[in-house]
Amino acid sequence: MRAEHVGQSGHTATTGISPVAFCLRLITTHKLSQRMGQKKKLAEAEQQQSPTGTAQMPSSKKPCLGPPLTLGFQRSIYFCQSPKDHSARLGSEFFDKPAISLARAFLGQVLVRRLGDGTELRGCIVETEAYLGPEDEAAHSRGGRQTPRNRSMFMKPGTLYVYLIYGMYFCMNVSSQGDGACVLLRALEPLGGLETMRQLRSTLRKGTISRVLKDRELCSGPSKLCQALAIDKSFDQRDLAQDEAVWLERGSLEPSTLAVVAAARIGVGRAGEWAQKPLRFYIRGNPWVSVVDKVAEQDTGLSKEPV
Repeated sequence: MRAEHVGQSGHTATTGISPVAFCLRLITTHKLSQRMGQKKKLAEAEQQQSPTGTAQMPSSKKPCLGPPLTLGFQRSIYFCQSPKDHSARLGSEFFDKPAISLARAFLGQVLVRRLGDGTELRGCIVETEAYLGPEDEAAHSRGGRQTPRNRSMFMKPGTLYVYLIYGMYFCMNVSSQGDGACVLLRALEPLGGLETMRQLRSTLRKGTISRVLKDRELCSGPSKLCQALAIDKSFDQRDLAQDEAVWLERGSLEPSTLAVVAAARIGVGRAGEWAQKPLRFYIRGNPWVSVVDKVAEQDTGLSKEPV
């Protein structure tokens, strides 16, 4: 091997190094010096072009120009994405559909909940159930019955119907076209504010379980999503098209790209023939769906059904 050592001055002694190798080393050092000089000039130029004329943060760490981001996914790694334009709120016309059409149209849209401190929780709707009104033996309005509890089902499309089950859990529905018809929101894929959702679920869920909830468990059921979004009876009869604390935004997915499964509803076994009607709709393959129906998926086939 050729001898090589570095003197106290920091320069490399050339004893035993060929002239070619020495020249290559000088060229390399010169190029590195040029690149460092170019980067320094670019940084100075960017600083001079700044509107404020003050020192800027490094380009790799741009300053935050808005409120702090909530913890959790800002972009789905599976199917849904949070809309780029948060002003894309869906109005009354979106909800003015028959229950089945509305249940399908909800899939892929983003439900937003703004808490009292300004924190916004977001979730993509991945599972719904349609309740068709007086004729539907599984509906609270079956036979045309109207009570103070189900009054929201007879209000204008887009009205929230929130009720208590088992004396401890809430479920959130949205009224549709037709007296007594509505859509139950069964599951969300969380998109933003997951840590806040986790805290709310841990605080509000019953029992003594103290383990940390997985992301998959946050909103995979109608009562779970109400806990995760802090939805209670006070939201009953609110207008989803106008409310300041909860609203719907158009999702990033095209309806035609969704593979939708139509299956029997959950927990309506006493509704006779209506218990088997395929009025539950969910996005095939999404991990946040509450209950997967393999038979229904086979019957639906591999083709993607339009929403």
